[in-house]
Amino acid sequence: MKKKRKGEKIESKNLQRKREKERGGEGICVTRRRRRVAASDGEAERRGSRLQVFLSSLFASIGGVLGQAQQEEEEEGGGDPEMASRAVVPRQQIGGEMKQNNGLGADGRARRVLQDIGNLVVERVGQGKVDGAIGKGGGVEKKVVAAAAVAQRKVVQKPSQPENVIVISSDETDKTMPVSRRRKEVKKSITSILTARSKAVCGIANKPQELIADIDADDAENHLAVVEYVDDIYKFYKDSEGDERVQNYIDLQPEINAKMRAILVDWLIEVHRKFELMPETLYLTINIVDRFLSKKVVSRRELQLVGIGAMLIACKYEEIWAPEVNDFVFISDNAYMRDQVLVMEKAILNKLEWYLTVPTPYVFLARYIKASIPSDSEMENLVFFLAELGLMQYQAIVLYHPSLFAAAVVYAARCTLDKRPLWSETLKFHAGYSEDQLMDCAKLLVKFHSTAAEGKLKAVYRKFSGANHSAVALLSPAKSLLPNHEELN
Repeated sequence: MKKKRKGEKIESKNLQRKREKERGGEGICVTRRRRRVAASDGEAERRGSRLQVFLSSLFASIGGVLGQAQQEEEEEGGGDPEMASRAVVPRQQIGGEMKQNNGLGADGRARRVLQDIGNLVVERVGQGKVDGAIGKGGGVEKKVVAAAAVAQRKVVQKPSQPENVIVISSDETDKTMPVSRRRKEVKKSITSILTARSKAVCGIANKPQELIADIDADDAENHLAVVEYVDDIYKFYKDSEGDERVQNYIDLQPEINAKMRAILVDWLIEVHRKFELMPETLYLTINIVDRFLSKKVVSRRELQLVGIGAMLIACKYEEIWAPEVNDFVFISDNAYMRDQVLVMEKAILNKLEWYLTVPTPYVFLARYIKASIPSDSEMENLVFFLAELGLMQYQAIVLYHPSLFAAAVVYAARCTLDKRPLWSETLKFHAGYSEDQLMDCAKLLVKFHSTAAEGKLKAVYRKFSGANHSAVALLSPAKSLLPNHEELN
């Protein structure tokens, strides 16, 4: 009996354990089911929120496209009253319901204000249609995309008419251009724009635009040409050319006269050609010589040493690879020692107070040659030939400013080559001198040209008689500028 009772107890315990296990399994299943339901609900909510964000962004994009179309219509035709009275698409509520805004809430007030100032406006979407679109799920994306495509086609199909604008620059007064071409134009500096406007107000820039050519148009993409500042740079040159202008100093030099200076310049031109230096170096060298002689009395024996020291300084200022001191000692036939050249170099720099950045005639020649349209190699070589002839003559350097001297050289060259017109509006605009103001200096330069072949100082004549300089020295001088041109004709 005891064994039967023990067996029954064991069976009852086993049965009870089985029932507990079954109940536990059912609980786990219920918990898992609850978690799955909660996860599915959360996912549904996330999908709903994603759909809401997607719809709001698409509605905003449609509004942007249609608003741009409306803005363009208003700009062209003065605006459409029907589009101005349309309402803005209301925001979608979080619960998925679309509530129409009748303009009584804060959001409505803000939208009405934005609508008054031309905010993006689209057509009102009906409540039932939006609810139905949301219920269908993916179908709304196709509808919205189709609506956006239709709106975009409307915008694209509108013919765009270029707007005419007026641009005022330093080189131009009134010029009309399409908006599509404005981005390609060169931006002018604020200073040049203000200067041009001041000229327009004062009546200075009253020449017809077609008579003045844009000489910097080809250099618009060249950053080294600094087209934005080139007018300001040359304005500064003209304003500062009188600060260190060479004064009459021959009377102050007891042992030096104009003829001795011409001999020195002729020798410096020959040295410049043998060393194959830059043109800027020659003009700066002669400027340094004249300025030093105007401030210090020099003996006849040291005159050539002054020229050597001046060219050494100019080479260091302008050249990439400057000649050495020994080169100048050798080319002077050992007339001076190396230490003498260095001492003279220091004396010149101290006397000039290290002021070497000066507007020489060369900087103006480069600009005026560019403004001499049409210009070619023959014209350029003739300009430099007449300019170097003028550098040798003391009176041409002392009597005229560098800018006027350069303008007269270009005018004499055009007269020699019979370029028509002899002095164009473009040259007059950039040089700032009239034809009458240049006449005296131009006649003096043509006189130098007529006597260059028979003169004793022929460095310039030999230099420009070669084929590499178009043999411009062999050209006949401008007869119209000679004193006896009537007899020659």
